[in-house]
Amino acid sequence: MSRLTVSINFALSADGKISSAQKRPSGWTSREDHARLLELRKGADALMVGRGTLESDRMTMKAPHDPLRCVVSRSGEFDPEHPLFHTPGGAIHLLATEDRGRKGREIPGAILHRGSVEHFLDELAGLGVRRVHCEGGGELVFVLLERDLVDEIHLTWAGHRLFGGHGAPTVSGVPGEFLPASRQFELTEFDPRPETGECFLSYRRVREAGAQ
Repeated sequence: MSRLTVSINFALSADGKISSAQKRPSGWTSREDHARLLELRKGADALMVGRGTLESDRMTMKAPHDPLRCVVSRSGEFDPEHPLFHTPGGAIHLLATEDRGRKGREIPGAILHRGSVEHFLDELAGLGVRRVHCEGGGELVFVLLERDLVDEIHLTWAGHRLFGGHGAPTVSGVPGEFLPASRQFELTEFDPRPETGECFLSYRRVREAGAQ
């Protein structure tokens, strides 16, 4: 696979949870965190989310430079009335990772791909994409981490909120689903914001020389 730079961005509550898509309150982090989200998008050729996150947050995945807007789903079934498909912006690429024999519903103006996440990233590389920025959810990021595809992690630790819950997911998905191996990252940003009760953190994947 042609190597892209893949980054992820999440906001965490005080216990390290990202909340489930169905229970996430809107606007629960600061305006500074929202500004950081928009700043991180600027460096991306493509934005990517899982279908659950897209639907729960009613995302349109907009950015001034119109990066590709990519959504990953198991089934490839998407709601054609979702705001994403009616908002001008970058080209929309949809991925179905299962049920390859199903035709699925055609979405006007969107390109449907079928196959693995790795194959999808390879196709994006063929379109000239060099940086993919993923904004959730936990299940999609688990796949990216499991296959060692994540190069950068950006987090906002919001100590003013505590989600909790036995089944509340973390960045790498629901509790009990463990990665096959540890991944080494180095801290590249530590920016506490006591006025908002938040801290911005960034990490970079440490790979052996010559590793892809």
